[in-house]
Amino acid sequence: MTGNSRTRILIRGHVQGVGFRWSAVEEAIRLGLSGWIRNRRDGSVEALAEGDNLDTFLLWCKEGPVGSQVKTVEVYPEEYDKPLNDFIILADSE
Repeated sequence: MTGNSRTRILIRGHVQGVGFRWSAVEEAIRLGLSGWIRNRRDGSVEALAEGDNLDTFLLWCKEGPVGSQVKTVEVYPEEYDKPLNDFIILADSE
């Protein structure tokens, strides 16, 4: 994936309560990505990320931080419309 790529990512497993979102923000910022990440009610974590290093971020998502146990990572390409700013944690989804 290269420039102006945007991807929705759904991460399942033991990914809540282990610092996954905070670690993901640090990794995304390190990689120069923009977007957001949030917990979902079903226990998964959802992210929307864009930038030139999405492949590297997806590899990180498959491992996660120490203490997490990622079972699956689903990737859904998204339409690129206007750029996102920063990489932030959103409130949990309904």
